[in-house]
Amino acid sequence: MVDTVDEVGRAAAEAGIDCDYRRGGTIVFARSDTQWRSAQQEVAAAREFGVDELELWGAEQVRAREARGAVYDPACARVHPAALVRGLARAVEARGATIAEGTTVERWEPGVVHTDRGTVRARHIVLALEGYGAATAQLKRRILPLYSLMIATQPLDDAVWDELGIEHGQTFSDGRHLIIYGQRTADNRIAFGGRGARYHWGSAIRPEYDRVERVFEHLLATLREMFPQLPPLEAEHRWGGPLGVPRDWHASVSYDPTTGIGGAGGYVGDGLSTTNLAGRTLADLITGHDTALTRLPWVNHRSPNWEPEPLRFAGANAGLLAMTAADAEERATGRASLIARAMSPLIGH
Repeated sequence: MVDTVDEVGRAAAEAGIDCDYRRGGTIVFARSDTQWRSAQQEVAAAREFGVDELELWGAEQVRAREARGAVYDPACARVHPAALVRGLARAVEARGATIAEGTTVERWEPGVVHTDRGTVRARHIVLALEGYGAATAQLKRRILPLYSLMIATQPLDDAVWDELGIEHGQTFSDGRHLIIYGQRTADNRIAFGGRGARYHWGSAIRPEYDRVERVFEHLLATLREMFPQLPPLEAEHRWGGPLGVPRDWHASVSYDPTTGIGGAGGYVGDGLSTTNLAGRTLADLITGHDTALTRLPWVNHRSPNWEPEPLRFAGANAGLLAMTAADAEERATGRASLIARAMSPLIGH
């Protein structure tokens, strides 16, 4: 995964894709004593696994007010994901591939994919639907669509960024349980997102779920809370979409040579580089090569199915509430959350 960050940049450059790729690392702020202890534990655990690149920054090295320190991981890059995906589409079409946009897949079987516009026959079929797989009968209980929404502010002056201590190419987050993430864009905006949108009954996916004003307002308020030195902010752009969450939160790559059907997904929001690794792994699996990639532990892993409704609805939204409560618990007690500890086995931690 560390190497894949560079591979994304290399592949984009080779294909002539301008996606604002810049490898500046990521800063995870520790904004409480509890988060600071967790940060120290994370760095220590990474070193036990031989990952020595993580740095522990003290309060004097970060400029975010109220931050006790931060973990800095250099193995992260900023990209403009829409520019990347459009560039990749042009690159694969230039190699002779056909992308059938506006086509709904209804079902599949070995050698055949049935769509609302006709039937496609192929020796190899790869299921790479991610959260949208839940809209198909064959994957409905294999993947859960969990919405994550984002905003982008107006461009900010360089002086503001200097005060925040976030350089071009850097991304940022903090140690809370209800995940947030942000980046300094190429045109000096804050692109900032997070969880908080509820799961919808029956794994429903609809365009209106991409935009929830309550969540957008919460994201803007969270930015102001994280960085009180910011000037007045406006959310000039708002968007969102569903992530693919397997029952054990375990991404996987698979291929069955007897049926010619393979798949990849379950990235839980970490798919931008993981999809690159999955694609290279699938290429080796499909062509029958035994490589270091095909021996990775996520190859041919199968996650259990999600529970049927109403258990799925109750559990997914209870988990969202639990992570919100866990952050409140830590603020109130100054100790690691008991709620988060109880939830960890349920989300694969």
